[in-house]
Amino acid sequence: MTVSAALAAAVLGAARRGETPPLADLPPALRPRDEAAAYAIQQAAMADRPIGGWKVGAAGADVPCQCAPLPEAGIARSSAQLPQGRLRGVEAEVAFRLGRDLPARDVPYTAADVADALVTAHPAIEVLESAFAEPDAADKLSNLADSLMHGGFIYGPGQAAWQAIDFRATTVTQAIDGATVSHTGNPAGDMLRLVVWLANEGSRWAGGLQVGQFVTCGSWTGKTWAPVGARVRVSFPGLGEAEVEFAA
Repeated sequence: MTVSAALAAAVLGAARRGETPPLADLPPALRPRDEAAAYAIQQAAMADRPIGGWKVGAAGADVPCQCAPLPEAGIARSSAQLPQGRLRGVEAEVAFRLGRDLPARDVPYTAADVADALVTAHPAIEVLESAFAEPDAADKLSNLADSLMHGGFIYGPGQAAWQAIDFRATTVTQAIDGATVSHTGNPAGDMLRLVVWLANEGSRWAGGLQVGQFVTCGSWTGKTWAPVGARVRVSFPGLGEAEVEFAA
């Protein structure tokens, strides 16, 4: 861990906790110059925090993946009630849970290796928060360093027979206080390729993926902002539902 990565992580953390005002961006001297530097800042931020899972995604089927660790303390079962937060962003997602370790190794994991390790699939809601006042206006590498806006993770009941579900043809419905949006399929296409990349590359600095961890595979619905006191529900036919409420 470099001094600059640790300092950048501290600056981001203070803004997220409300100890300092939200940032326009990281100061130029602390701004990551490449993805490796952004991931080093993520690692510094997790230095004393157990990892309960990972987020991984890609903007399209042929777009490279990006990832961030999920702090164990921010993971909750469906129907949880969360503090209102500042942004209250929500995303409808599908997550998988590890039934065995996939430690970092020299021989790459295959799709079959990874699929065999994923014991259940879950409907999920990723809650979005940020150190930045306007996250979309901040540098993309700064957002990567800030864990891609991860703020919390809510998961519904698991489905062991997940390989029988045609996720490409599945239409999710997301409801915020009754107002709904729907979308068919994950923009990244094959979600399994995301988890394979994560097992082989993205999670290497943490020693790989561990039994019991979740891997959530990107938004099906894009970023949506929930009002204070809102109840959010996502529903995936054949998989199930997850919901969360923001305290007023």
